[in-house]
Amino acid sequence: MSGLLSGTLSVINVGLNSFADAIAANSGTVTRVQWEPPGGEPAAARAVALLAGRKQVDQANQAAFERYIAAEPVIEGIALAREVIPRMGERTLLHSGPPLPWARMGGTLQGAAVGAILLEGWARDAEAARAMAERGEIALGSCHEHDAVGPMAGVTSPSMPVWIVRNRTHGNRAFCNLNEGLGKVLRYGANGPEVIERLKWMGRVLGPTLEKTLIGRGPIALKPLMARALQMGDEMHNRNAAASALLFKQLAPGLLRAEVPGGTAAEVLEFINGNDHFFLNVAMAACKAMLEAAAGVEASSMVVVMARNGTEFGIRLSGTGSRWFTATAPYLDGLFFAGYSKADASRDIGDSAITETAGLGGFAMAAAPAIVQFVGGTPRQAVENTLAMGHITVGSHPAFTIPALDFRGVPAGIDARKVVDRRILPIINSGIAHREAGIGQIGAGITNAPMACFSQAIVALAQQLESQDRESASGGAEAMAGR
Repeated sequence: MSGLLSGTLSVINVGLNSFADAIAANSGTVTRVQWEPPGGEPAAARAVALLAGRKQVDQANQAAFERYIAAEPVIEGIALAREVIPRMGERTLLHSGPPLPWARMGGTLQGAAVGAILLEGWARDAEAARAMAERGEIALGSCHEHDAVGPMAGVTSPSMPVWIVRNRTHGNRAFCNLNEGLGKVLRYGANGPEVIERLKWMGRVLGPTLEKTLIGRGPIALKPLMARALQMGDEMHNRNAAASALLFKQLAPGLLRAEVPGGTAAEVLEFINGNDHFFLNVAMAACKAMLEAAAGVEASSMVVVMARNGTEFGIRLSGTGSRWFTATAPYLDGLFFAGYSKADASRDIGDSAITETAGLGGFAMAAAPAIVQFVGGTPRQAVENTLAMGHITVGSHPAFTIPALDFRGVPAGIDARKVVDRRILPIINSGIAHREAGIGQIGAGITNAPMACFSQAIVALAQQLESQDRESASGGAEAMAGR
């Protein structure tokens, strides 16, 4: 000890700066390491300690991850929502994010719901539609609880055509409505006459035409298409230009051979060609189908859902069943259209974070450096975002590779334990909706999932495993006593 004190003192200080200050004041060399207990509160710190080195959780995560990797999503067809989405009643509206009552919905979600009520003909005008919702005459449900997903407000009504994506490996299916394009659209809360007329055309012309196309053409494999689009500069959330073009190539020959009038075929192809976001909804259904295959693995801390409804942000873990863990949805930082600012924005909204949950979107920004022109930042930051996500994931996806990172697979399989322990939050890039109904998109940007969701989730998982341990110990004691 005397030798240590008589020599040059060089210390690494972890945590409290007051210790480092004292060493520096006495001419010691000190390296400061910022640190705080995992989770920021005792229950989360205890849960991290319990789960961190538990082989049962590691093995469960590997099993869930392998099911996700093995999934093979294909476009199986298109049908009306009421015909294929499980448990969808005649007066049901599905929405993005965790379940939410009408009174707690923000302007974007309420505006989209009003538009869907008008589309279905359940009310004569917007005022009557709003009154119906307020009286509880419309059943509201989370898309995720019906094997579906929806971008932004995510509102899906019974007569809307939806993509049917089946996971060939495990047999499960996922659903998503069709993309309306940009501008004033229902998913951003707009519900004017032009919005309703476009949706009617989609139900009357677009959906049936694509349905006939797929019947004649057969299923479209999505994993190779998405892998190629990543190598062409997409990240499958806010940049889908390459994927939409590749899907167009898959659909066009079959559409031209389908028994539809030439004018209708031209109209549909022009609509798809003019909408670079057309593939987004397909990507969301594909990601949902892949991740749903990983759900229900006992003891797994792998995240299988991240979703937002404009009020709350929610996640679900593979190992905790259908339970939601929620926190207040954040705002996005990004680029706003002329005349708008963060003060005009809705809180984060949409099921499109299912792409990030699957290792795409914000997790794959290194594959899409041009995305920064839409959401803000620099190409270097896009690469840094992808690399950072590698610290909180189970592994990387071997099929979804990034040229700029020497064809490394995208980081995938978010481990809630690592999020809380390492204090690295999942990054999400997304569109920004106006907080009031009827205005629509006002920009795009980047945000992070709230830490509180992950802290709650690992505490719940730890309690669940401890309860099982107690039951096992009690059963063992009873067996010994019986001898």
